[in-house]
Amino acid sequence: MDEACDFPKWDELIPDALGLIFKKLSLVELLTVVPRVCKSWGKAVSGPYCWQEIDIVEWSRTHETELVERMLQLLVSRSCGSLRKLSVSGVSSDQNIFFIVNHAQSLKTLHLPGSHMNNSVMERAAPKLSCLTSLDLSYCGNIGAQALEAAGKHCKSLTTLRRVMHPLEVIDKLSQDDEALAIAATMPKLKHLEIAYLLVETPSVVKIIENCKELELLDIRGCWQVKLDEKLVKRFPNLKVVGPLVVDFYDMNGWDNCSDNSSSSGYLPWDFADDVDDEYNEMLENDFWEDELPVEDVGMWFYYDINVADTGYDWPQSP
Repeated sequence: MDEACDFPKWDELIPDALGLIFKKLSLVELLTVVPRVCKSWGKAVSGPYCWQEIDIVEWSRTHETELVERMLQLLVSRSCGSLRKLSVSGVSSDQNIFFIVNHAQSLKTLHLPGSHMNNSVMERAAPKLSCLTSLDLSYCGNIGAQALEAAGKHCKSLTTLRRVMHPLEVIDKLSQDDEALAIAATMPKLKHLEIAYLLVETPSVVKIIENCKELELLDIRGCWQVKLDEKLVKRFPNLKVVGPLVVDFYDMNGWDNCSDNSSSSGYLPWDFADDVDDEYNEMLENDFWEDELPVEDVGMWFYYDINVADTGYDWPQSP
């Protein structure tokens, strides 16, 4: 005997359920395909349900600053204050940093690699980022110890920090030990810290290890002046230290050569419906989704993050 189907139709699903499903789609599909299917889908994708976690970091690396910032404002506005994660690279204006901060009531994860903020901007923004647990300020060449100290003082729940630099970005600096000391003094709850290619020496890294007692992973690849004593590292059995040697990309099976203090590691190199407004239709018409990476930008992203599977560390999921 046939039984009646009690499952709701797709267009009858509640918006938050649709939001969970739509998270599996690409940014292009969310903005250009889903809204045209039906009114309920268009409503769901225009509301906060799909935009509690926004990750456009890869897309933003391949597009002009003006387009990135317009997209950023569109998506963050749609989150309606429920934003939990934001990842975007190359944010260039102070105005957009403060735009993010003013929508950060629920923000837990903020990744801003390659952004152009300075110490003053970070000092003013940090008090509104008190809920952060994960922060990425890699390749941000205009900030230093003052910005990190502000982040540490106001983001007291911070457990993950990425402050990776490109070797060419630090070539004119004498030392960045003050950044390491700021981390040690203000971020005692860190569990995951990446400071690859930071110009630091042994004493400042030792201070981090001693003060951040919950640290589980410390990435110091490319920090050539750091020579950690094996006895010191053994005092912290839960800590994995990666570096200072860097594994060649073409020899990624050679994990045993990566560090004297860590058993294994790797790294990844280079690492709108019918009523869509005219502004974003214009963006679409101007090759908005072009994915070609400008040649001059390639070298700045040669280092992304460590291979989580090989370190045994569970990177926070979105996060």
